Amino acid sequence: MKQWITDMIGLGTGFWLFGYILSIELFFSPYASSMGWILLSVCTPVTIAITWWWFRVREHPCVYYCKVGLVWTVIAIVFDFLFIVVLLQATYYGVDVFVYYTLTFLIPVGIGCFLIGKRGKMKIPLQE
Repeated sequence: MKQWITDMIGLGTGFWLFGYILSIELFFSPYASSMGWILLSVCTPVTIAITWWWFRVREHPCVYYCKVGLVWTVIAIVFDFLFIVVLLQATYYGVDVFVYYTLTFLIPVGIGCFLIGKRGKMKIPLQE
């Protein structure tokens, strides 16, 4: 499979599915009312760690990471609408959801920019 398909569609769908499964479990708990914030606090560090691990050994331009973030965000919006709003008929769009969509875009972009900057610093020859 082409790498960009795995990076964009595979990881984006995997992260969404992970959060969706956790949200279903939290829905049946006493913490259902603050589920979005709980998911953000649990899934954000996990997503950052996996994204950094996934992209740490490959070189891509910044625009590639912007495309990854855009595709991940589109996947999150479309799947949330289909599987939460339409299927479960839930009222869904609160502040936590918009923070989640923003982070979904910013995590791959931020990690990509960090890795590009880190690689750039390593390639600069030392001047004596």
